[in-house]
Amino acid sequence: MDWLNLIVFPLIRSVILLFILLTAFAYLTWYERKLLARFQIRYGPNRAGPYGLMLPAADAVKAFFKEEVIPNHVDKVVYLLGPVLGLIPVLAVWAVIPITKNTPAIADVNIGFLWILALTGVESYGIILAGWGSNNNYSLLGALRSSAQMISYELPLGMFLVSILMLAGSFSLVQLVQSPRAWWEWLWLWIMFPFFFICMLAECNRTPFDLPETENELVAGFQTEYGGMKFAMFFIAEYLNVITTSTLMATLFFGGWKLPFGITDFLPILGPFVLAVKVIILLFVFIWVRASIGRPRYDQLMRFTWQYLLPGSIVYMIITALLVLFFK
Repeated sequence: MDWLNLIVFPLIRSVILLFILLTAFAYLTWYERKLLARFQIRYGPNRAGPYGLMLPAADAVKAFFKEEVIPNHVDKVVYLLGPVLGLIPVLAVWAVIPITKNTPAIADVNIGFLWILALTGVESYGIILAGWGSNNNYSLLGALRSSAQMISYELPLGMFLVSILMLAGSFSLVQLVQSPRAWWEWLWLWIMFPFFFICMLAECNRTPFDLPETENELVAGFQTEYGGMKFAMFFIAEYLNVITTSTLMATLFFGGWKLPFGITDFLPILGPFVLAVKVIILLFVFIWVRASIGRPRYDQLMRFTWQYLLPGSIVYMIITALLVLFFK
């Protein structure tokens, strides 16, 4: 019955995971609007259903019934491929993320870290294709900004992931969470966390690093020529990216599905709920940053990663290698 384990069960888990992720994306938009309203001392969504809880459904209906227009001046194949390549890698990353004891979302592969690095690189291609295929100056400039930003911040991100890999001693995320760590390893990881979080903000094109789609300069950046469900796919990809990166950070830095004192080892059913709470807290931090920090100039954004973040990540990786060599 190997075909059940190789095809049927992973397919069932994939469908369930897709449903959960799309539901989480929908209510992340509500969560963000509510939090931003509270930060700005206003009510936020409160008309569509109790406490505005039906607003995601209203947004979905609006996007679904909008007319699907493809402008005459675009490169049709490339134009349509952009949203697809923007969305699929974000969903595929979830295949290797552990959600409870001995249970990854889809499969426990021994190249989990490499899988994540490969897919985060592919995601930028969707944005590049969208900007090029739109045949629009605003779109192209937004795509160039986005690709340069994502590629630049992927360098220190990769260095930080290599440091985590050296501490974990395994490419598997399942093994990373379940393996015990010394107190100094946790402390050293938490020192890295603020800089890793900055990389994730840039990777997700989130405020203050949302220059590729800044409205007062580039209309909507690489999304300018998109409408209806095609625009919605980019919108879904952005918010799913925030959820995915928050889950990765919870897994890498805060024990993922685990609680202290081995509570979730005895009660594995609590694992997904523990992971969800950690993700919600990190999502709060994403939104808090959006409400609190202004947007820098693009040259300042690029200078920060090349002059400070990348050298700092290399130094961090070297020190991590020495710590692993002498203390593990």
